[in-house]
Amino acid sequence: MNGPAATATTPPAPAGDVAARATAGFRQRYGGEPAGRWAAPGRVNLIGEHTDYNEGFVLPFALPLRTVVAAAARDDERWTVWSELDDDPVEFGPDEADAPGRVTGWAAYVAGVVWALRAAGHTVPGARLAIASDVPVGSGLSSSAAIESAVLAALVELGGLDLPAERWPRLAQRAENEYVGAPTGIMDQSAVIRGRAGHALFLDCRNEHVEQIPFDLDAAGLAMLVIDSRAPHRHADGEYASRRRSCEEAARALGVAALRDVDVADLDAALEKLPDDETRRRVRHVVTEDQRVLDTVALLRAGRVRDIGPLLTASHASMRDDFEITVPEVDTAVEAALAAGAYGVRMTGGGFGGCVLALVDADSADAVAAAVTTAYAERGFAAPGTVTALPAGGAARLD
Repeated sequence: MNGPAATATTPPAPAGDVAARATAGFRQRYGGEPAGRWAAPGRVNLIGEHTDYNEGFVLPFALPLRTVVAAAARDDERWTVWSELDDDPVEFGPDEADAPGRVTGWAAYVAGVVWALRAAGHTVPGARLAIASDVPVGSGLSSSAAIESAVLAALVELGGLDLPAERWPRLAQRAENEYVGAPTGIMDQSAVIRGRAGHALFLDCRNEHVEQIPFDLDAAGLAMLVIDSRAPHRHADGEYASRRRSCEEAARALGVAALRDVDVADLDAALEKLPDDETRRRVRHVVTEDQRVLDTVALLRAGRVRDIGPLLTASHASMRDDFEITVPEVDTAVEAALAAGAYGVRMTGGGFGGCVLALVDADSADAVAAAVTTAYAERGFAAPGTVTALPAGGAARLD
């Protein structure tokens, strides 16, 4: 849900700027003042790609980039939502909210939250909502989870709903899976809702246990360079579903509940039981990626932040060669950043486009970004967007 991605390595605009746009939109469309403003961040996944729906481990962190919802309750059981991306508000009532697929486009993420709340037995207040965002759309930074979580926070408070925050991620995931129809795992919503400044969120996707892992880049003299590849998502939905289906079929063939149950020490024996090379490559990625998450967590617990770099790079190689979800723009960014001195670089997100993470010395971020931009120009690609980011907090009311 959002406007243009940030360019250059300047910090993103503070949430207050986005909140001002949401408030201005509310005043212009509805008149009067909103009852409050609620924000939710984008996220990047430090490591652990396509492990979430395999009941494995992930390590995301929330970004300073935010989606803000200015909202107020209304007396009837209807919902009107305006976005700065679309000048025409969308209005829907219970009939549309209760029928997945009736509301489409960006507004489906809002209707999906209403549907999920109602399906869980909550009385959802009618509301007027205005949305502004700095989370770029289509970049693998979870713009969808950001809008879902900001809307959820607003409706829970406006309605005085009895819904503890630890239950929010699963409900927001249901909105995306069952109303919107996107087969995402629990990671995005967990990171967006439960993120903490200066930490990465270690999530066990089987039991939803979370642990906040110290990830203080600033103290280590480091920065995370987020590179928007600007690559269009090529067949992303169908390919994502294909990868998920392949993993589920492999788990059944191996007689396990999920690929998380294949230990890396037993990987070679498991691969011999699979029927074809493509399936073996898919399984090898998931099993080794789970282990890379665990190894990264161990290094961060020990305060060895720079040492996670080779694990990030190995993760990218696995996504490129075994899971086959990268594209030329992404691979070019990874190669250029490594050549410019990054400690580790990997694609983040579901693949087929999106963003790249580069762990760099804070004072070399501009040089690494310039090297990636030069490599893009040499290949004839559109210039990438780059921004440095530190781990931020999760969904919350702003005022």
